[in-house]
Amino acid sequence: MTSDEIRATLLACLSDVAPEIADEEIEDDADLRDELDLDSMDILRWVQGIHKALGVEIPEDDYDKITTLGDAIAYVAARV
Repeated sequence: MTSDEIRATLLACLSDVAPEIADEEIEDDADLRDELDLDSMDILRWVQGIHKALGVEIPEDDYDKITTLGDAIAYVAARV
């Protein structure tokens, strides 16, 4: 799976959680919590969506490693 495919899947999962966020607005280095105003429940639902879509398990201890979309892409790419 390419980085572009992973990015597209992560954005689709993110749009399920926060439909008001347009894909084109999200930069890979944007802080998901601060700039996109996602709270802990949003992050949890996003992680669950990633698991469902890609089968990648993200333990709660790793949530703080995924602060940007770029972080999430790298994290998932290393596990698919």
